[in-house]
Amino acid sequence: MSSSSVQTSPSHEAHAETDEELYKQVTELVSTWPSSEPMPFLPLYRHNKGWCCSLMPMVGAVVADARFAARPSDIIIATLPKSGTTWIKALLYATVNRREHPADAADHPFNSIGPHDCVKFLEYQLYTNNSVPDLDRLPDPRLFATHVPFTSLPSAAAASGCKVVYVCRDPKDNLVSLWHFANKFRAREGQEPMSAETIAEVFCRGVSPFGPYWDHVLGYWDAHVARPEQVLFFRYEEMKLDAAVHVRRLAEFVGLQFSAEEEEGGVVEAIVRLCSFDHMIGLEATKGGKTELVVGTVANSSFFRRGQVGDWENHLSPETARRIDAITEARFKGSGLCS
Repeated sequence: MSSSSVQTSPSHEAHAETDEELYKQVTELVSTWPSSEPMPFLPLYRHNKGWCCSLMPMVGAVVADARFAARPSDIIIATLPKSGTTWIKALLYATVNRREHPADAADHPFNSIGPHDCVKFLEYQLYTNNSVPDLDRLPDPRLFATHVPFTSLPSAAAASGCKVVYVCRDPKDNLVSLWHFANKFRAREGQEPMSAETIAEVFCRGVSPFGPYWDHVLGYWDAHVARPEQVLFFRYEEMKLDAAVHVRRLAEFVGLQFSAEEEEGGVVEAIVRLCSFDHMIGLEATKGGKTELVVGTVANSSFFRRGQVGDWENHLSPETARRIDAITEARFKGSGLCS
């Protein structure tokens, strides 16, 4: 697996004496990058690799590239926002920690904290607030998450050979879910909601958090094709059809296959039930809990909406759907992604 280091300025790591100085340098750098129209309400700064993000997560991504010390045993979840991130975090955490925290245990961590506090984002939760986290004390395998494109993964992660789990979702459903989530933030800021067609126009032009949908998916897909032992590629729609099959694939990929005894004991099915939308939405950690992100405090319930396949039909016009499908077909042609 290979990935280019984020191009910032000459060696922040070498010249910044303190974490605070590093953050100051990176913030000043990112602030000079071109910014695009707001989505949902903040300016999106355009990285020289072609992806956009609001200021503080972009700073976190650049700092993570400079300071994240990866291990070969690390597992990184990578997704575009609103592509099933919460679900794959829950499935991975429950699978990796199933012996210490059985899925059917009354005191499972998910009963008190949400998946985003069990598997934290590099750019939204760890590399924030002018500090570099001490991750050395975390036991193997360490679990992390990111929304950055493959080409902007921390260079140490690429060099370490750690494993990456990617989930992609139909672009139309991804767009609709992003639209609902964006309007929640707009409401919080006292702004008028955007229409689905308005955000679709921006989406089709490639202006969306962490880059154009098609570039993001293709980056991880190509990495998966080149090194399937290091990059696992899931489709959200296929996961919804048979989650148990994908939990088994996930366990095998991270080297923690289910034993015959676990299979007979229904451990896989218990993990699927624990992490299901219907179960997670009813937990106190979801109903009343919150997650601290660098962009602000987000109610855990905001990460759960419907999770349905094909919900786009309720919100997008046929013309918009055909436009997105045409772009997808053209961009994915010859990649092996089109079914």
